[in-house]
Amino acid sequence: MNLSEKDFIPELKKMKKHLEILINNYPDLISCQTEIEQTYNKLLNVFKSGNKLLICGNGGSASDADHISGELLKKFGKDRPLSFDWQKKLGPELAENLEGALPTIPLTNFNSLITAFSNDRNAEYAFAQLTWGLGNEGDALLCISTSGNSINVLHAANVAKAKSMTTIGLSGSSGGRLIKEVDLCICVPDNNVYRIQEYHLPIYHCICLMLEDELFQD
Repeated sequence: MNLSEKDFIPELKKMKKHLEILINNYPDLISCQTEIEQTYNKLLNVFKSGNKLLICGNGGSASDADHISGELLKKFGKDRPLSFDWQKKLGPELAENLEGALPTIPLTNFNSLITAFSNDRNAEYAFAQLTWGLGNEGDALLCISTSGNSINVLHAANVAKAKSMTTIGLSGSSGGRLIKEVDLCICVPDNNVYRIQEYHLPIYHCICLMLEDELFQD
């Protein structure tokens, strides 16, 4: 990876460091390096603006949605002490036992709503209903689908677009229908579900590390 002079700005250098490690460990991901960096920038703007991230997916991708949320809602690679103002408001006990968090909601974990909506209405619109109820202009929706054709994920993406949310896809090599329904899609270079999922994990870990380094600086 060639680094420009701008990469020696400390914050930018940290971001490039994580990308460089990712590509060194998974050389095939050079094909989606630009989209990974663009995803980081879009999510950085979302969180800096005080907005939140929603995530949806099925099966293994549902587990990824929960996994990503865990990395963003608490410490991942570095300490995230609360600001002095919050330490004063919360008091020493709470402040010492809480960590900085990035507001993230895995839509996959609303079991009561999803089962009730699936029974009363139509299961393929459950993520769309949650996006409608929880998403606001300026928020982001991350749609994870190995095929890019998961109908419940596509419906959620359409609701998010209508609400002027940032829409991001994480998919396989073709991107399926999803690539045309989102603002940006990271398409990993494989067509086998298990391989796609194996690529997804280091990608979202890299993005989480980059966000943490920028938003929770020493």
